[in-house]
Amino acid sequence: MRFFFTYIAGPFLAFLPERWRQSLPLAPAVWPRAAFVSGLLECVAGAVGLAYWYMLSMTPMISGGADFVLNGRAGTEVTEHQLAGAALLVFATHPRTWLLALLFAEGALRLLCALIAEEARGSFPLYLLDRALFLAAHPGEAGAVAREIQLNFIETFESVRERLLVARLKHFTDELQTRREGGEEYLEIRASRRKQGWDPPKIVRVDQLYYRLEDSSVDQLAPDRPFRYTLRRLEAGVPGRNVLLYKTGKAPAQV
Repeated sequence: MRFFFTYIAGPFLAFLPERWRQSLPLAPAVWPRAAFVSGLLECVAGAVGLAYWYMLSMTPMISGGADFVLNGRAGTEVTEHQLAGAALLVFATHPRTWLLALLFAEGALRLLCALIAEEARGSFPLYLLDRALFLAAHPGEAGAVAREIQLNFIETFESVRERLLVARLKHFTDELQTRREGGEEYLEIRASRRKQGWDPPKIVRVDQLYYRLEDSSVDQLAPDRPFRYTLRRLEAGVPGRNVLLYKTGKAPAQV
């Protein structure tokens, strides 16, 4: 059954938006592989569709244009190359060409998200349909939906770019530095990998000291440790389930 839902039914269900997929009784681990197969199929379908559409549209246009020129009906000022260029322009601007190109591009993006970021992204038209249905039921949420769509785009591209960045990096131990600003003590942690769940303003227990995570950023130009976390020292803290634990093994450097 796992094979069926991962490689047969899963690739078709992976086209659905995430909110629709969450209502299905399938394990979350199924979706990245199913989305990979789904994106691959969509990408191949777009490429094959473009190839067939090119053969079906361009070949008759170029052949007909060539006969038109050879028979002298186009005049002496029109060449065969000019007619071929005009046919190519018609092909490039045709709505069917754009539709197939978007199919290929979406499949490639979904394939990369599943392969690199291990995220299952549904089909964008179905995602827009989901948001349209939500707006029909909640007409006052138009601004929130627009921001969600924008963030969805940004998160998708940032996730893929981050995984590509990490793929070329070796795994280095974290680099820690402390500094004082206006009576406050700050700890900066530079890492070669993103720390999952480290979202401001969470509390982090570093060895026996407590800090508040003030900021996290990615420095694309950093050669070894692009992920930076800035923490502010707290006077005291209380252990709890929501407190992040971090062990250094040595004292951080002073700056």
